[in-house]
Amino acid sequence: MTAGSDVELAVDGVDAFYGASQILFGVEFSVARGQTLALLGRNGAGKSTTFKAIAGLIPPRAGAVRVRGADLRGRQPHAIARAGIGYVPEDRQVFSEHTVADNLEIATKKGPAGEDYWTIQRIFDAFPILATLRARRAGRLSGGEQQMLTIARALMGNPAILLLDEPSEGLAPIIVAQIGALLRRLKQMGVTIVIAEQNTRFCLGIATHVAVIDKGRIVYHEPVAAFRADEDVQKRYLAV
Repeated sequence: MTAGSDVELAVDGVDAFYGASQILFGVEFSVARGQTLALLGRNGAGKSTTFKAIAGLIPPRAGAVRVRGADLRGRQPHAIARAGIGYVPEDRQVFSEHTVADNLEIATKKGPAGEDYWTIQRIFDAFPILATLRARRAGRLSGGEQQMLTIARALMGNPAILLLDEPSEGLAPIIVAQIGALLRRLKQMGVTIVIAEQNTRFCLGIATHVAVIDKGRIVYHEPVAAFRADEDVQKRYLAV
């Protein structure tokens, strides 16, 4: 795990269950301020469950989740969001009958230390396509536009860390490229990001670090350069 006071997110020995079935087994990793971690794994490996455990949607049965050193154990999802977790689920979940601007306004809040960097105007500067669509109902947006809106909406909460679950799923290649460019801009701005993906190529163009999850366990956690050079890990845990 990353050491030091710059750790934004620390996941420490998390077990999680669906009913009687255990899905996560001692999941452990950390992300430092400004890093982008790609959480990679095959379908069903536990990526989405890890995010839901962090966000409090599936309360861990063991272990701890800490944001900037604060233990989130036992907190409700809304309290975890206020503590600094910005979660973008894979099914996007926009407020379809509300406009783009309304979706953003609904999510407005200060960050865990009172941060208020992300305003409507800054969002429109970072996401110019949303500025042109501000009066459109979210349900009338394309899949790619909805994905951008859900990322922007999460940022309106000024989170310490942004969790993105399968942001490229179901999108056309040109839209995936646009999402990738957006995430690289956010990384350059210092946003701390964790991306859960099956699309390895998409992630490696963004990530600074890689963690691999297999059968509910973290089996690898290294800088992206080390992962690129490790063909054995790629073939063992990610090849279809």
